[in-house]
Amino acid sequence: MKLTREIKTAILVISSILLFIWGYSYIKGKDLFTNYKTLYVEYDNVEGIVKSASVTLNGLVVGNISNITINQNTGKILVELQLKTDFPISKSSKAAIYEPGFIAGKQIAIYPNYADKTIVDDGDMLKGEITAGITESLKEKLVPLQEKFEKLIRNSDELVISFKNVMDKQGQADLKKSLSELSKTIEEFHKASANVNSMLADNKSKINGTVSNFNKISSDFSKISDSLNKANLGQTAKNLEKTLASVDKIMANLQAGKGSMGKMLNDEALYNNLSKTSKELELLLEDVRLNPTRYVNVSVFGKKNKPYVAPVNDTVAKAKN
Repeated sequence: MKLTREIKTAILVISSILLFIWGYSYIKGKDLFTNYKTLYVEYDNVEGIVKSASVTLNGLVVGNISNITINQNTGKILVELQLKTDFPISKSSKAAIYEPGFIAGKQIAIYPNYADKTIVDDGDMLKGEITAGITESLKEKLVPLQEKFEKLIRNSDELVISFKNVMDKQGQADLKKSLSELSKTIEEFHKASANVNSMLADNKSKINGTVSNFNKISSDFSKISDSLNKANLGQTAKNLEKTLASVDKIMANLQAGKGSMGKMLNDEALYNNLSKTSKELELLLEDVRLNPTRYVNVSVFGKKNKPYVAPVNDTVAKAKN
């Protein structure tokens, strides 16, 4: 079967029209061979939103914006969404305008309400809201920072002006003089530092010897400390404390007159008797020394004992009187 020229022309024209329609729809982001679900959202302001902008669900692109119109009665903006997803979206879900980045334009994100089991139908209305994007957040944070920066610049200008007013010729001269003196001081400090380094270098051996002696003393002290630690000074101190406590108890008993020693120390009559006896014993020994014949008389040939003759200087008798 041969096709006539007119049929070929008609087929070519129809194919061209269909291709044009498909291409136009594709450019607008709509696929002719896909079933779409149309939803609507109203906003007070859609600045930054354009047709064919993406519509996302949990970060996944599920459609685009097909049309944007204004409601003549309320003045609100009506946005038409075309979604190509079988995901169950509830009627209480929200469609929020957000900004995914600095370069990309604004998009609409659908936040589904999983608690609501009522699924939207084609042509239903979703609740719209606007989420602050990165640009708005930075703008909110940069505005106060800008004000502080401008205030800082004004204060700096005032400080510079005040400094210029204060720093007249005499002030500038004084400042130069102070800087010159500071430079001299730093130079002297460098010289003193060099002298100290030289002195340390000359006495390096002595310093090393001193450090060695100090280390030796520290080692000896450590050994002494170990010896004292091994000597069990704590037990010795406890024993000494017990001994002192016993001595204190003995002294207290002596002062209270307890025991023989305590009675002797606290009996005044006994002390007087002992003193008197000691004195009499001293006189007796003195008399024995001066007059031994009174007490010892030995006769070799059997003679009779001589009678007692009192001495002229009787110290014992005088002492008794």
